[in-house]
Amino acid sequence: MQQDSPLQDLAFRKMHGLGNDFIVIDSRHRAPVVSEALARALGDRNRGVGFDQLAEIRSSDVADIDLDFWNSDGSRAGACGNATRCVAQLIMDDLGLDTISIRTARGTLLAERAGDQVAVNMGPPQLHWDEVPLSHRLEVDDLPLAGHPVAVGMGNPHCVFFVDDINDVDVEAWGRSVENDPLFPEATNVEFAEVRSPGEIRMRVWERGTGITLACGSGACATAVAANLRGLSEKIVRMEVDGGWLLLDWREDGVWMTGPTAHVFDATLTAAFLESL
Repeated sequence: MQQDSPLQDLAFRKMHGLGNDFIVIDSRHRAPVVSEALARALGDRNRGVGFDQLAEIRSSDVADIDLDFWNSDGSRAGACGNATRCVAQLIMDDLGLDTISIRTARGTLLAERAGDQVAVNMGPPQLHWDEVPLSHRLEVDDLPLAGHPVAVGMGNPHCVFFVDDINDVDVEAWGRSVENDPLFPEATNVEFAEVRSPGEIRMRVWERGTGITLACGSGACATAVAANLRGLSEKIVRMEVDGGWLLLDWREDGVWMTGPTAHVFDATLTAAFLESL
């Protein structure tokens, strides 16, 4: 490896939001370093570090930071709500701020402290077929699939199924079968939701490019929107995911998501690992 390689002594942070875990790489003072190969190698839980998503922080000329997301299979992720909250906590602490702006592929998102948690505005839901996107013109609130799911875009595509008992759902089998359905040209995240009351929902998720995760922030937002569109919930709901609880609030300016963050450890990748890429 060349001594001036941008990967030399590459440091990272491990964080999670409700068990939805991330690697965070800070590239504010250099060119971006994450590639498909690096993301895939780091995402391997046996030979790398393991994560649900990887977030790379970059300098921004229009916001406090830019933020890029990668899945563990090396593909790009257009949005990641829990990682956005985790990085927001990190940057607010670093800069001594209570609110920050974050530019993502979804657009510029606002985040703020909410007591000991973090709230982020994930933006307005995308509810037109070509925004999700779907492969052809369809009504997003009743897709022609078994179970009649709802499609919602949150900077990435989501397909939300409502079920009577979430404990009866084989999330892996059903999620895997829907992820690459021809209706979704960019594949899709798949959510399964049991509405307990107008103010409370239980949700499980199959994330495209990753699989079952303990939480999915954009998926929680999509589920809250879908439930309200179906007349099953209010616009403010508490949502239980496998890793804990989130609060969703669909306002005029977008879907706000509030929840906890956790910083687990900091580390540096070895030269031997980087040379194996």
